[in-house]
Formats: sequence, C-alpha cells, structure tokens
Amino acid sequence: MSPLAATLVVLATVAAMECVAWSSHKYVMHGFGWAWHRDHHERHDGIFERNDLYALVGAVISIAMFALGSPMLMGAAAWAPGTWIGLGVLIYGVIYTLVHDGLVHQRYFRWVPKRGYARRLVQAHRLHHATVGKEGGVSFGFVIARDPAVLKRELQAQREQGIAVLRDASGD
Repeated sequence: MSPLAATLVVLATVAAMECVAWSSHKYVMHGFGWAWHRDHHERHDGIFERNDLYALVGAVISIAMFALGSPMLMGAAAWAPGTWIGLGVLIYGVIYTLVHDGLVHQRYFRWVPKRGYARRLVQAHRLHHATVGKEGGVSFGFVIARDPAVLKRELQAQREQGIAVLRDASGD
C-alpha cells in the first residue's frame, strides 16, 4: 500500500470513528450498555469508572485490526489496510482520551477554556450530562460539538415532551 493510501486510510478511519463513537454512545452506552456507562453520569471518587471498559473495547478493535494487517501473524492472508485502520482507531482513542477524559472531564489536567472550539466542546458535553438517567440527551459525539444554544433548546424540548429529566442545562 502506498504511503498516500495508508495516510488516507488512517485519516478516514479517525473521521469515521467519530460516527462510530456517536452511534455507540447514543444507542449502546445509553441503551443496553447503560450498566457500564451509568457511573460516568454519576459523581464518584474513584480514579476509574466502569465506563472505562469501553476504552478496552476500542483497544481490542484496534489490536484486532493491527493483527489482520500483520504479515507476521496472518502470513499471506494479511490485509494491509488493517494496520492503517488499527492506527486510525488508536489515534482516535488518544484524541478521545485527551479531549473527553482530559479536557472535558479534567481527569488528567486542569484547564477550563474561556473561548473557542475547546470551550464549545466542554459546554456541549456538559449539556450531555444535564439529563438524569439514560433517556433523552444531546451531544453524543466526543470531538464534534454542535452549538450549545441549539443543544439547550433541544434539551428544553425533550423536557417539555417528557423524554428527558434535566439536572442542570446551563452548559456554562
């Protein structure tokens, strides 16, 4: 595989992972996988959360793709794009860890952005956590954040329709 093709596969995978993350967050974590995700929406003192098991799932997917792309492991059956897809999944995992766990939830460092894209990410995810329980909610992505004013209106509409119970929808 050419370096350009490999680079494009990595970049496409990183971009696709935001779609995978959004849909798995909305339909798995806030659906049948709520038992693992619930503690992420509750206050606790521990360093780790049961929700961190989802990171292990991502790691297994990345490792499996690396293995599929490895001639050493797969011999002639190796699938070259597997290595680059595995790298894209890994890069997305690092971005997720730094942005979501680090910046938004401040698990690794303390910095509260005052403006710009970083502030928008923090506000959008704070609005995601404004609901009580797994029902309703907004902003299921981790790297792409919509306008907080729009998200606030969506939360208000969900509250009025009885879809979501709001904790605090300030987002500030």
